[in-house]
This record gives sequence, C-alpha cells and structure tokens, in this order.
Amino acid sequence: MSGALSHIRVLDLSRVLAGPWAGQTLADLGAEVIKVERPGSGDDTRHWGPPYVKDAQGNDTREAAYFQSANRNKQSLTVDFTQAEGQRLIRELAARCDVVLENFKVGGLKAYGLDYESLKAVNPRLIYCSITGFGQDGPYAKRAGYDFMIQGLGGLMSLTGRPEGEAGAGPMKVGVALTDILTGLYATVGVLAALNQREQSGLGQHIDVALLDVQVACLANQAMNYLCTGRSPKRLGNAHPNIVPYQDFPSADGDFILAVGNDSQFGKFCEVAGLTALAGDSRFSTNKARVANRDELIPLIRQATVFKTTAEWVQLLEAAGVPCGPINDLAQVFADPQVQARGLRVDMPNSYGGVTPQVASPLRLSATPVQYRNAPPTLGEHTAEVLQRLLGLDSAAQAQLREQGVI
Repeated sequence: MSGALSHIRVLDLSRVLAGPWAGQTLADLGAEVIKVERPGSGDDTRHWGPPYVKDAQGNDTREAAYFQSANRNKQSLTVDFTQAEGQRLIRELAARCDVVLENFKVGGLKAYGLDYESLKAVNPRLIYCSITGFGQDGPYAKRAGYDFMIQGLGGLMSLTGRPEGEAGAGPMKVGVALTDILTGLYATVGVLAALNQREQSGLGQHIDVALLDVQVACLANQAMNYLCTGRSPKRLGNAHPNIVPYQDFPSADGDFILAVGNDSQFGKFCEVAGLTALAGDSRFSTNKARVANRDELIPLIRQATVFKTTAEWVQLLEAAGVPCGPINDLAQVFADPQVQARGLRVDMPNSYGGVTPQVASPLRLSATPVQYRNAPPTLGEHTAEVLQRLLGLDSAAQAQLREQGVI
C-alpha cells in the first residue's frame, strides 16, 4: 500500500533532532524526504557517539546511534549551499517539492537566497517550516536555542526534580530531549494543516515553530495552575500537583507507581493494602482532602507498600482495578510482552550489511500503515540518484559539481 503522504515530497534542510524528527514522521507516513547535508561531515548527530550502528561483522561503523533515531525512510543528498551552484541546486529542488523543513537561525538562509520569500518566488505552493529556538520575532529571535536551555527557560525544570528539603533536591531536566521531540511533532501538525489548507487555496505558506513556544504550551495543567492562582507550582518529585496518591512508592524489591485517579480507586487501594480506615478518614476520603493532607497520607501508604514486591502489588492492584505499574529500565521495556506484541522494535537492514534497530512509529493507520522502507542513510548515499531523477543531471554534470566541491 502507498503511505498516506506518498504524494508529498519534502526537502529537509534541518539537522540535530527537532527538524529531523518532523521529517522522519512525515517519511514514516509515506512522504519522500530528501535530507540535505554538508559534504564530508553531514548532520552533526552522525558523530554523536558512541554508541554506533554495527556492520555485518558486528563492528562499529561511523554512524552514531543518535542519528539513527530521527532519520529513517529518508534519502541523503550532500550539497554545499554556501556556493552559488549549491544554492541553485536547492532552489531547483524546492521548485519540485511540497515542503521545506529548516532549523537555521532566524535569517540564516536569506544570505543564500533560500529563505521563504526567495523559494516562494519559484514555488508558490511551497510549505516552508522554520524551526528555531525562539521564533521569527521578539527580543530573543536571534538567539540559538537548545533543548536543555529551553527546558530551563521554559519552566519545565522548575517542575521536575525532588522537592526542596529532600535529598537530591533541585531542578532536573527530562531524560530525553523532550522539547525537541514535541517541537518536531508540532511542526508535523503544522505541515499537515498547511497541506490541507493548500487543497483549498492552491498556495503554500510559512510556518514559524519555536522551541520556547512549544515548551510553554506543553506545560498544560501546570501552566493553568499558575494562571488561575498566580502561584508558581513547585517541584514535587514524582508526585502529582492535583491528584493524591499519584506517585512512586517503595516495594519489597524496588519501587512501583500508584496512580489513583478518583475516590473509588482510593477505596479499592485501601482494601487491597489493608488500610480501610484511611478510606473513611475525612482527611483522606476525597481527592481534595488528600491533596490538602498529602504530607500526612503519603508516609502511611509508604509504610504499607514495603511489605510486598512490585510484581505482587501490580497483580493485586490490577485485579482490583487500581492503576499501577513497575518502573522499568529500557531492557525491561523492550522485553515487556505488550511492547513486543505491539512490535515497538523494528530491525532494518543497513548499508553496512548489518542491522539497524529502530523504535517503531506509534501511528497505526488501518488503510495506509507506516512502512519501514529504508534504514537511516549513509552520508550522501542518494546524491547521484536524486540529482539525476529530479534535476536530470547526468554523471558528467555531477562529476563537475563534485570536483568543485558542490556535492
């Protein structure tokens, strides 16, 4: 079957994570995605190792695992667009594409004639998505933006980490570059919306996506807690600001998560845990009361949970209809029967004769399912094919460009 976006061609000028994540999502949905990279070096993340992908003999290649996380189903084209001939190639490709993705600093591509207005002149139907740290305007627009920095500036780290007064207290970033990932997903949504609108107008448009905007938008209920009260939420570790008990608890062999979402579930938990008196206690009988009295309730629960193993708690609480779960490391994640049943690991043959493991797309479309067509490409793997197929450049013309260092 053809993918849902098999009629769409994307020119991906982005690098590192946010832009490439958007490009990979579009590629997974069937779009033809041409990743433009610098000759000789390519995307910075190709070198962000170890670890590296293995070849047929099990030896490390030069391809970092980081790069592999965001670049499958793409074609790699090397072009030096600081040169006039390279700029010409990019403009000619943009004329034949539906979407351009880029994450250069504001105005960074204008000097090369590759900004939105310049490419719009050669392709009025072009959808041009710019991903930056702070957006196209405002006092910070010229600044570079990085996930870690944005997690701090955008408030996420003020909410993440152990509370003041506890051992290990202090702000903490999320364990993956979550702001980059969310920005890539918002960029994808914007591209899909613009493609849909183009069906009515026949025209493309410019999409301005900023890491800071995305981070603030994704503060969700915590942002609303602040806006409604004027008080900044504090770090609660693994606890929830609005629901109690909703956090990690110690077990006989580790820790587990208890996620009580309503008063009925709290009563069921108390029955299983032998804490029935707590369910009828006016300090704890409603969620509002439990939030107000969490400092009294949590120690009482912790005293009870240490007498059973995590597996025992999960079995008992699931049977009672109380949400709970283990805290897995990644080895346990990929060994989990549900993860395996959903096929969340995909092994793809790579250009080195080995296999590149991938995390499957979470998108499940019944009529146009995601297809895993090719592993993340080696640097410049598709340069000759793309230039011949789309621009009609024969081997002699390409040889001249190669001699000039353009490709």
